[in-house]
Amino acid sequence: MKKVIIFILLFTASFYLQAQEDVATTYYFVRHAEKQVDGTRNPHLTEEGKARANKLGTMFKNEKIDVIYTTDYYRTKETASGIAVAMKMPEKLEPGSIFNITVKAYDPRDINLPQFLKETKGKRVVVVGHSNTTPNFVNSILGKKKYEQIDESVYGNVYIVTVIGDKAEATLFNID
Repeated sequence: MKKVIIFILLFTASFYLQAQEDVATTYYFVRHAEKQVDGTRNPHLTEEGKARANKLGTMFKNEKIDVIYTTDYYRTKETASGIAVAMKMPEKLEPGSIFNITVKAYDPRDINLPQFLKETKGKRVVVVGHSNTTPNFVNSILGKKKYEQIDESVYGNVYIVTVIGDKAEATLFNID
């Protein structure tokens, strides 16, 4: 009887572990919207950029987003705010938890990819980055160089990366 119980426990545990591995994680990577050209390293969005951020927000309005990651720049935070407003969140985003959505800052030069993947497993995640960091981050998750740096004039790319187990697939589309 003891062997049967151990077998059942091991059998159940193996299904549980398999289910844990097969959970889908979806990442939506976007570049910040149009920024002001003011000669600073930390410009705000232009009016066109604010409109694009709101357009992105409309796109994500019906998605169940668990986490929004943004770099610590006005242009990325303001782009994330456009998404948040469409999701009925406060306009000003700061790291923390708001309306069951966690907002986190990240440094694209210092990503611990295994930890990031572990923390976000099974979630729907928006990552707002830059023309060079966004495709690099996507490529890191894919484990191969699939995407090149985004041209400075392109702001409408959305990379959707789905990870199930140890397999990752990405799709790129443009909202323009």
